[in-house]
Amino acid sequence: MSQDNKKATTQTTGHVWDDDLEELDNPLPRWWIWGFYVTFAFAIVYWLFYPAWPVANTYTKGIAGLNNVTYVATKADGTQETKTTHWNMRSKLMVEMNELKAEQKQYFDKVASKSFEEVAKDPELMQFVNSAGKTLFATNCAPCHQAGGQGKVKFSPNLTDDHWQYGGAYENIETTIIAGRNGVMPSFKAILNDEELSQVSSYVLSLSGEPHNADAAKLGDAIFHGDKAGCYACHGADAKGNPAIGSANLTDKIWLWPDVLGAKTPEAKLTEVKTLIYDGMNKGVMPVWGARLKPEQIKLLTVYVHDSLGGGK
Repeated sequence: MSQDNKKATTQTTGHVWDDDLEELDNPLPRWWIWGFYVTFAFAIVYWLFYPAWPVANTYTKGIAGLNNVTYVATKADGTQETKTTHWNMRSKLMVEMNELKAEQKQYFDKVASKSFEEVAKDPELMQFVNSAGKTLFATNCAPCHQAGGQGKVKFSPNLTDDHWQYGGAYENIETTIIAGRNGVMPSFKAILNDEELSQVSSYVLSLSGEPHNADAAKLGDAIFHGDKAGCYACHGADAKGNPAIGSANLTDKIWLWPDVLGAKTPEAKLTEVKTLIYDGMNKGVMPVWGARLKPEQIKLLTVYVHDSLGGGK
């Protein structure tokens, strides 16, 4: 095609610069134009059928009745009511949540109808326990016990080891979740002088094989088992604790309130124990969950903590 014929077939706006620099006028493809018209028509239809435009303090809700959604809603007082409303993302979410709850309910009912041991031996139920229990634990327990249940020194106990201050049986764990716990150790600052505090602290360190002053520990033994301090009354003559009252086992190398394992020197370890005995402890509070969680949720959490986290006895 000659240059003159090419110019004749090319559409331009008529604007020319420097003799040969032209502004072309190429129309959009027909399919693109029709696609635009279709999307515009679709938008109008959508505005008519679904919630779309804000109007004053409300919004258009679509053609009445065409997209109504019925779902079960839980009110602030815990009771449920059936609601019918126009289609929106909230109602769609509620419908999906109700469907999921209905699916879960059959498994929660099975957990509720079986003993702890039966649930633990049922592979299908344990699959549900691991799934639902992980969610329940993350929502209600992880803020204190951490995501994996490993706890945090000076804050919350580790749920993955074999040490349980209140007992690690299913029934013990269930009671802890339902009723909570309130661990308290009295202060001995008015009973023991500084030297005696060091001696009994050295004895406590010796019980779990930590570095200690042997001579001071020998004197601390007498204080521990004597009437002046009477530590044995709670921790036992063998210092292995008492699950009935939640007193700690002092022989198992597991430390919650004094950070003995985190202390780098023998002096720092002694200070950790000595400070706890001096000040006492009233921070061991586990909230009551019996009023917040349903019985079947508590039972499932009990099995999850006992069997899935690995610390149950």
